[in-house]
Amino acid sequence: MDPVPPHPPHDHPPELPAAALSTGAVARRLGVSPTTLRSWERRYAIGPARREDGRHRRWTAEDIARLELMCRLTAQGVPPSEAARAAVGAAPGGSAAPEPAAAEPTAAPGGPNALPLGEVRPECRGLARAAVRLDAPAVEQLLDSAVAEHGLVTAWEEIIAPTLHAVGRKWASAGERYVEVEHLLSWHVSCALRRVRPAAEKLRSPSVLLACAPGEQHTLPMEALAAVLGERGLPVRMFGAALPAEALHEAVRRTGPRAAVLWSQSRTTADRALVRSVAAIEWGLRGARGHSALLLAGPGWGTGSPDPRTERLFGLRSGLTVIENALRSADHPEPATRTGPATGARA
Repeated sequence: MDPVPPHPPHDHPPELPAAALSTGAVARRLGVSPTTLRSWERRYAIGPARREDGRHRRWTAEDIARLELMCRLTAQGVPPSEAARAAVGAAPGGSAAPEPAAAEPTAAPGGPNALPLGEVRPECRGLARAAVRLDAPAVEQLLDSAVAEHGLVTAWEEIIAPTLHAVGRKWASAGERYVEVEHLLSWHVSCALRRVRPAAEKLRSPSVLLACAPGEQHTLPMEALAAVLGERGLPVRMFGAALPAEALHEAVRRTGPRAAVLWSQSRTTADRALVRSVAAIEWGLRGARGHSALLLAGPGWGTGSPDPRTERLFGLRSGLTVIENALRSADHPEPATRTGPATGARA
């Protein structure tokens, strides 16, 4: 963050700069709760440099630099009281102390150990900071705020997924370090997705089957898809991680979904023979057989489709469009009067 030049002398205190942020905005940016900021201000006097009576707190760039340094130090294990003293001393005009993030204005806490986020939204950076600190209450609050403010699709694509990817990259490059960060963040993401209340299912709406390929343990993208489909009132049958091949066949036959989405995170779980066999399944009563649109999601499948009867999904937003088109398609022989799956039907 660029150093803030000293204020010129005035007879009266100057107005706060237009860029000053509210406590809530600063909390989202740093990955802490507003309550934590107020507690730090009360206990360690690390609050806004200036306030006017009758107005909300407004944090300037200089104030935020102090907080960023404090977050970085506490993430490294420094007690909050010591981190606050160092952060206050690092302010312009303070005692000699570590410089406040001038060279790394947007890095997550930890200096060289920061998560590799790149150019992301401030909320994403705040979530990463909270995850690195293992601050579970802040992670939960930030996730719920992101979903409530931006909607589930935008929150997933622009805040949650980039943070998960950054944690995964850090873990892959740091041996066994950061596993605890990934586990904590993944757990709270899963909990946040399940807190999304589904809408009432639309009458006679065709179902969507979601499953991970055999051996595949990564479920969060499918959980996000299940949550957003539920928001739209579409019946979802979620089968979770590592669904065995035989069980997948049975699930498709018994539920008769208009669309089945199969997730594979890596090439080792992307079974192309399984795809061909599932794509060939027919369900329903004799004389009124149908088949499911088989949609492949996840990087394990590569860029193409292993079977001409399948289609690839790329991203939650675009994937939803593909699924909704498949549900509206008249290219299925299932009778329009059917109200439920053909339970027990066999190919």
